[in-house]
Amino acid sequence: MALSTRSSTNNPPGVFIVSLDVGSSSVRALLFDGEARQMEGYGARVPYQLKTTPDGGAEIDPAALAELTIDCLDELHRQVHAAGLPIAAVAASAFWHSFLGVRDDGRPTLPILHLLDTRSAAEVARVPDRHSVTGCVPHSSYWPARLLWLAANRPAEFAATRRWLSFPEFLFEKLFGHARASTSMVSASGLWDQNANDYDAETLRALSIDPTRLASPRELDRPLSDLLPQYREMWPAFDRIPWFPALGDGACSNLGCGCVSTDRLALMVGTTGAMRTVIETDGLEIESGLWCYRVDRKRFITGGALSNGGDVFAWMKHTLALPKDVEARLEKSAPGDHGLTLLPFLSGERSPYWRADLRGVIAGLTQSTEPLDILRASLESVALRFRQIHGMLAARFGTPAEIVATGGALLNSPAWTQMMADAIGRPLIACTEPEASCRGAAVWALEQIGAIASIGAVPASLGATFHPRAGYTSAYDRLLADQQALFKKIYES
Repeated sequence: MALSTRSSTNNPPGVFIVSLDVGSSSVRALLFDGEARQMEGYGARVPYQLKTTPDGGAEIDPAALAELTIDCLDELHRQVHAAGLPIAAVAASAFWHSFLGVRDDGRPTLPILHLLDTRSAAEVARVPDRHSVTGCVPHSSYWPARLLWLAANRPAEFAATRRWLSFPEFLFEKLFGHARASTSMVSASGLWDQNANDYDAETLRALSIDPTRLASPRELDRPLSDLLPQYREMWPAFDRIPWFPALGDGACSNLGCGCVSTDRLALMVGTTGAMRTVIETDGLEIESGLWCYRVDRKRFITGGALSNGGDVFAWMKHTLALPKDVEARLEKSAPGDHGLTLLPFLSGERSPYWRADLRGVIAGLTQSTEPLDILRASLESVALRFRQIHGMLAARFGTPAEIVATGGALLNSPAWTQMMADAIGRPLIACTEPEASCRGAAVWALEQIGAIASIGAVPASLGATFHPRAGYTSAYDRLLADQQALFKKIYES
């Protein structure tokens, strides 16, 4: 486990929030003060890996992930208990779209199916297109296609399942003896009517799913506080305080980097990628081509999401014989000078195509092509997907005043951040909050307990601005045209 090292205020207020983040590659538990500042020297992090299969599977053992989470909380509790710090609440963020089933006794009937699991791609055609209601384009990352796939391909597990739930619900049942979900998490399932704030009856009928096998809408967002005896004894500092159900990591990332209104977009690249905006309104017309979920019952969040983000960079680093000075050489290179056209679809793709069957393509390889050329072409291609999403959001909500860049995969590479600014044609402001999703969960919890007036009351820490370089505009225009032509030739001919 690694402790948090970010500096905090010398005299923090007397309100402390534990923030848990279950991401796609690690679990972390951190501590924040009453102004959503991360506390130095408090925290734990444990990495883990998805189990992938040749047929497109991406799975996680729910029991093993729960134990990793408990280990992180145990380490953080040791630290705060030794210091005598009073904990006001426990907040949480978790990766959206997690999906598993359990028996009556809570034992899993199947592993967690991660959003990158594409095995249900063939079932997508059988999913009713209720995007204008659910905010979810029919796709293998959502629950409807997975339910159909399980019924056809895992009939025994499907029949044994008594409840369908997300991983945070499974964790709450383990800790409290009762599952509890957030509106945010349920809203990204593909089963939720975003404007009615309830399950979409037409989708449930089409899937023959009884709503009693899903999280109760009446209990959404309600915190639990009485840990089971085993955990009450382990964590006295965490008992008898509100534990809020986990929000989706994307919603928390926006809150954590201060993007809480339509005049500020968040561009995030972690394992995957997304560009999102938050809207506080009673109702929202869902835009074609964009997904739409919930932060909570009074706030929507909408945008585009990429299945291929930081994982593309990581795959290239792992697979290619790249030079040691890769960052410096990326900074010096110009867009398109590699002569390649690359489609980086290692895990299908969501926005703007919403097709799980897409696969990566490289065109233009020659004897002189070097590993760095392939890397540069892949990073440019991801950047141009964000350009497409930005155009869709700007057409719907107007050009935002600011775009804030966040996510470890992006901020660890200033060269890639600069590529994003060049490709989109807009300045990007780097968020210097090292754990935006954890911070966002803490911000939301602070609002819920009345410690802050609103989620916008505690500004995020921002850093350098990356301005687009005018001389590269035509090069990115050409690259996008070449990629669209290659896509059409291979996938639409």
